Amino acid sequence: MLSLGTGLGLSVVSPWSDWNVTAVRVATGAGIFTLLVAVIASAVGGYVAGRLRTRWSGVHGDEVYFRDTAHGLLAWAFATVVSVGLTGAAATQIVAGAASGAAPAASIAARDGAGGPFDGYIDQLLRPTFAAPADGAARPPMAPGREAADRAEIGRLFMRANRGRGDLAPADRTYLAQLISARTGMAPADAERRVAEVTEQMKQALNEARRATAHFALWLTAALLCGAGAAAWAATEGGEWRDGIRT
Repeated sequence: MLSLGTGLGLSVVSPWSDWNVTAVRVATGAGIFTLLVAVIASAVGGYVAGRLRTRWSGVHGDEVYFRDTAHGLLAWAFATVVSVGLTGAAATQIVAGAASGAAPAASIAARDGAGGPFDGYIDQLLRPTFAAPADGAARPPMAPGREAADRAEIGRLFMRANRGRGDLAPADRTYLAQLISARTGMAPADAERRVAEVTEQMKQALNEARRATAHFALWLTAALLCGAGAAAWAATEGGEWRDGIRT
């Protein structure tokens, strides 16, 4: 069922689609499907565990009910551990294959100074302008070979801001605007405006990623709890069918 959900999700969500699918909506949909999978699979496992148990004679009904519930929870716990182990093994194989296939691309990216999580934002900041500066002042030429060092420095500034709320310190924002102005030939005011726009885009993307992660974590917790409850309830139902209470 998890494989079916993965296939359906990849079939629906497409980067070339014009649907308004955000990370939060994807996480919510994945969470709902995970909850349904947990309830259905745990209920089946709990029912089988309760139905196939040996019937006890001379035991109080409450004790039988408790033991059936415990067996359902044990079946749910065992299945959860096995599922996590299989999923982790599959993910390890996928990551290993992707890493071996991406090694040439990674070497090229390292040679070109790319491959960081903020490369797209750095590209927007350092995008050259082909118009003359608004104030007509000539910009001093940058020293050759400084682009890789500047990109690394901007990445470090973004990384430090990312540890907080995505806001650059005032001194870092001023320095970054001066660096953009010197590298692209933009007026200082335009450089400051570009820094503000790119920083705002980065903050929005960061907040959306955090929200999506939080949503999926909550849905996953709910799926585990509902799965445990479904397994315990189904085990008691299976026990009643086993003992002839249900016909």
